[in-house]
Amino acid sequence: MEFALDSGNTAWMITAASLVLLMTPALAFFYGGMVRGKSVLNMMMMSFGAMGIVGLIWVLYGYSGTFGTDVAGLFGNPFDFFGLQGATDDASLMAAAGVPFLVAAGYQATFAIITVALISGAIADRFKFSAWMVFAAIWVSIVYVPLAHMVWGGGLLGADGITSGLSTPIDFAGGTVVHINAGVAGLVLAILVGKRKGFGKEPMRPHNLPFVMLGAALLWFGWFGFNAGSEFAADGVAGRAWLNTMVATCVAMLAWLATEKLRDGHATSLGAASGVVAGLVAITPAAAAVDSYGAIAIGAIAGVLCALAVGLKYKFGYDDSLDVVGVHLVGGLTGTVLIGFFATDANSTWYPDGALNGLFYGGGVTQLATQVIVALAAVVFSGVMTLLIGLALKATIGLRASEEAEVGGVDLAVHGETAYETLGARVVTEVK
Repeated sequence: MEFALDSGNTAWMITAASLVLLMTPALAFFYGGMVRGKSVLNMMMMSFGAMGIVGLIWVLYGYSGTFGTDVAGLFGNPFDFFGLQGATDDASLMAAAGVPFLVAAGYQATFAIITVALISGAIADRFKFSAWMVFAAIWVSIVYVPLAHMVWGGGLLGADGITSGLSTPIDFAGGTVVHINAGVAGLVLAILVGKRKGFGKEPMRPHNLPFVMLGAALLWFGWFGFNAGSEFAADGVAGRAWLNTMVATCVAMLAWLATEKLRDGHATSLGAASGVVAGLVAITPAAAAVDSYGAIAIGAIAGVLCALAVGLKYKFGYDDSLDVVGVHLVGGLTGTVLIGFFATDANSTWYPDGALNGLFYGGGVTQLATQVIVALAAVVFSGVMTLLIGLALKATIGLRASEEAEVGGVDLAVHGETAYETLGARVVTEVK
């Protein structure tokens, strides 16, 4: 079929890609506000560093490794479209929607970038910036790209993969590829690098809650490109994804605040911002696969579970600095598994061939079993691969910043600057 440009769909997808790219600077503000003032610039630089590293790799071989010719169901041929050369618009992921190849490639780049950046929140205040940049390059190449291929590029976790005897897995916008993947990686790195000095003994409060709320607001805004854009067209399915993204997030925020109020006696701004992100994470894989009731239920369940899960690090003794595990891993698992209960094709023209209605919509347990299998496979793959990368880096260049840098502030020690001039003067005095 000869490619026919659809200017409306193309304009929407360029807009959606821009919205998703905005999410990484938004994450920088969200994470930056949550750390102490002496490491805010380092925290933000980890997000910006991920943009530079992953953006380059994606153009060179990341896209091809994800969507190139399948190799054993594990990854695509990285040389098929090396440097984004050799492809025609007929080969675009969005060719049926009339969207050119380069627009498709650019949109997918923004997903890879935000996934890597998400991991950084688990290792705040203590990770070497040089080690982070090397890790980002390796991890996106041999963890993100293969998993994205397995789920979206026709590999082992896709329609014809390991669950083909059950049903087609549903991951509309990245519950497994993005959030479970990043959450597991964050947990592994947090354990490998060790706890911050004073973890569990001294307060490590967010230094700038307005930054946190600004970041959450911009993440919410950008997430409409993340979820509604994953339809690859400006149509009713994109509208359904947009609406579900809005309502699930509203409900998750309310559920988180209610949980906080009952548990701690206060409904906090940090809780509101965290609830927003939890809702966004959970609805991501289900955005076009559930109706409004399903979106409300997913938001409510995710808000409560994630609010409770962020306390697990104190119980189990791992230092997930900014709750990547509690929000992204738990939220991603919640949304992915709940598809097995709430999926419905009643109100959507989008539905993968072979996928079934969820348990509560008359489909039995088959789709639920499919979702659980794929989620567990993503956990194992990401966990094992991240562990191997982390151990290799720890044994060679090292993972952790020096004790002096951690105590005095990684901003000044690593980047030679501070976010706040008065803080910089105080830190220099303390170090002397």
